[in-house]
Amino acid sequence: MCNVSPDEARKSARRAAADSRHSEAVCSCGEMLLKQAADDAERLRDDPDDQAEMLAIQRFMGVAE
Repeated sequence: MCNVSPDEARKSARRAAADSRHSEAVCSCGEMLLKQAADDAERLRDDPDDQAEMLAIQRFMGVAE
């Protein structure tokens, strides 16, 4: 005999679906950020002005000396 009410089962199924969509969105967002970082690195490689600006930002943020 099942001790789970239909309402509890629906809520559990909704939570699982929401968690799955959240995980997919995080993964998609992460992939987008990695692509953007790769594109930025490519652009920075050939532009000394952009390199200087990125270094200034990194120093401001405390991630570069």
